[in-house]
Amino acid sequence: MKNIPHRCCTLLIAFFWANLLFGQTSQPATQKDTLCYELRIYTASKGKLNDLLKRFRNHTTQLFENHGMTNMGYWTPLDNPEEKLYYVLSYPDRAAREASWAAFMADTTWQRVWKESEVDGSLVTKVESIFLKTTDFSPNNFTANPGSGVWELRIYHCTPNNLVNLLARFRDFTVRRFERYGMTSKIYWTPTDADQGADNMLYYFLTHPSETAAKAAFDQFRSDPEWVSVRKASEVKGGGSLTTSVESIFMYPTDFSRAR
Repeated sequence: MKNIPHRCCTLLIAFFWANLLFGQTSQPATQKDTLCYELRIYTASKGKLNDLLKRFRNHTTQLFENHGMTNMGYWTPLDNPEEKLYYVLSYPDRAAREASWAAFMADTTWQRVWKESEVDGSLVTKVESIFLKTTDFSPNNFTANPGSGVWELRIYHCTPNNLVNLLARFRDFTVRRFERYGMTSKIYWTPTDADQGADNMLYYFLTHPSETAAKAAFDQFRSDPEWVSVRKASEVKGGGSLTTSVESIFMYPTDFSRAR
C-alpha cells in the first residue's frame, strides 16, 4: 500500500472495520409498512360456524386472492359461544381495497357460491370491519413462527388524549419486556378512521405456547418492578390511567389460515 496516500489508507481501514463490525452499510433500511389492514369479525348464524368456515376454506379465501386481497390470518376464539370468526386482510391502500371488494362482490363465481351456501338461510348475522395501520414500533412478524400456539388479540381503549403516551410506553418499554416473559409480539395497529378509534385505540396480537402460559406470563409482567415504575411514571405524565378498558381474546388459527 506504499503508493496509496496515508489518508486513503486510513479511510480504507476504517471502512473495512465498519463492514466487519456492522455489516454492509449499503444495505437498504427496512421499509415502513404502509399497507391498509382490515380486521373483519363475523358472527355466524346459530349452529352455522362450520358451514361458514367451509365456505372460506373452499372458496372465499381463493376468490379474495384472485381480486388482489391478501389473506393475513383467520382465527376462532377458544371460548366462542357467539360463533365468531376473526380475520385480517391487507391491501396496498384504501382505494385498492374498495376496488377489490367491488370486483369480488361482482364475481359470478362468488355469487353462485354464496347462493348455494345459503340455501338453508344466511350463514352470518353480523359483520364488523375495522381499518388499521401499523405503529412505528410494530415488529410485523405477522406470519412468522408457524405453530406458535395460541394467539391473543388485545384491544386497548385509551383515556382522552393519552394514545400518544400509551404508544410511547409500548415503544420504549412494553414490547421488549413482553419478550422477556415469553410473549411474542406479532403486530401493533391503530385504527385509521376517527369513528373507529383513531385517536384512542390500540390493537395488537401476541402469541403464547398456551392460554395458561399467557396468563402466567402476564402475572409475571405485571409484578415486574421496572414495569410498575414505568407504568406509574407514564400515568403521572398522562394525568391518570392511560386506558379505560382492555379486551383480551384468545384464539386458535383456522386450518386454512396463513398465519399459524
